[in-house]
Amino acid sequence: MNVQVEIDNNSGFCFGVVYAIHMAEEILDETGHLFCLGDIVHNDEEVERLRKKGLEIIDHDRLKTLTNERVLIRAHGEPPETYKLALDNNIELVDASCPVVLKLQNRVREAYNDQEPIIIYGKHGHAEVDGLKGQTNGEAIVIEKFDELDQYQLPEKVQLFSQTTKSTKNLYALKGLLESKGVEVDFNDTLCRQVSNRDGELRKFAAKYDKIVFVAGKKSSNGKVLHDVCKEVNEHTFFVSNKTELDKSWFNEGDSIGICGATSTPQWQMEDVKQAIINL
Repeated sequence: MNVQVEIDNNSGFCFGVVYAIHMAEEILDETGHLFCLGDIVHNDEEVERLRKKGLEIIDHDRLKTLTNERVLIRAHGEPPETYKLALDNNIELVDASCPVVLKLQNRVREAYNDQEPIIIYGKHGHAEVDGLKGQTNGEAIVIEKFDELDQYQLPEKVQLFSQTTKSTKNLYALKGLLESKGVEVDFNDTLCRQVSNRDGELRKFAAKYDKIVFVAGKKSSNGKVLHDVCKEVNEHTFFVSNKTELDKSWFNEGDSIGICGATSTPQWQMEDVKQAIINL
């Protein structure tokens, strides 16, 4: 197909994911096997690549059955109970928790220790959110959709935190909504700047092309946020989780096509998608 295709230089793994994968690969090259608690990154293709090198993904139930093993904690972080279990079962934790997430966990724990009511804006069941809620002995309120606030008798004052990869616009909207309900908000902008800064960069990138192909894993929260950013700017934005999902009918001869992705999207996958579009 006669099209011009370019990959966004600012897309791809954030430093937290790079760090976790680097640690995993070092151990895999050395030993040929490593347990990882949950998907190391919310991208099935990258997980499969590492699985072939010997990475074994386990859940918390499986973790409870292990003793005297080595287990990687991914960038999303873990609640305190995971560390206690590891200590009790003589499990060596290779802690690849993102420094931004660890800093946020500390701030949530400090607020909890000060006995302040806490609201966390984030996705229910997401590993990072579970890790944050764990700092509060499970007592923090997690809000994913704004209408969930109606379920609670809100206190006069709250500490508001956010999963690091949520939308800046939505976080500030939640703050405004709480204040409109008469709640005093002690506001903690805990968004990862590597993610939130991509908002502006992506808007410029998406506006430059006839079509945008956004590449991300279907489980990526950050991918959903950044895809929506592209779609706002360029209605001809298409989401794919791998090159097999491309549809030739999306494109016309002579189109300029931009390829971008989430903080959990590997560079090699965007290159694969680029080549597949050229070969359509």
